[in-house]
Amino acid sequence: MKCWTTVSFGGDTLIAGQKLKFRMLAGTFAVLRMAPDAAPPPWTADSEFISITRTRDELSVVCPEQNIPENLRAGPRWICFKLEGPFAFSQTGVLLSFIEPLSNNGIPIFAISTYDTDYVLVEEESAAVTLDTLQRSGHQLLS
Repeated sequence: MKCWTTVSFGGDTLIAGQKLKFRMLAGTFAVLRMAPDAAPPPWTADSEFISITRTRDELSVVCPEQNIPENLRAGPRWICFKLEGPFAFSQTGVLLSFIEPLSNNGIPIFAISTYDTDYVLVEEESAAVTLDTLQRSGHQLLS
């Protein structure tokens, strides 16, 4: 069941309170910061979800923790949720409706958007409270 309120601002549509479907990807993930001129690492290949983003300041890599060489392992382990898209670029408030309940409960997130959808990572230690919070907010975990 989808429940939302639509508000229009000068032709843009804001959808508040969306109830989204999402999946939890298998395994745990790592978020790494590398030098801005580093080449994308070869160990990021062959996975359901990988994100590589380069800016002038850094190369950010998100990939399954198991892919990372032992000497680079550091930081928290993350679980990854995939929102069931695709979502039109004109549809606003999608990510907000998913992360707002998490923010309201003090759960930090790391979000990545793609052309079709959004991925939200939370630290593994927050997995149970995250799932409970999302489901109490009306979002539906798909198997």
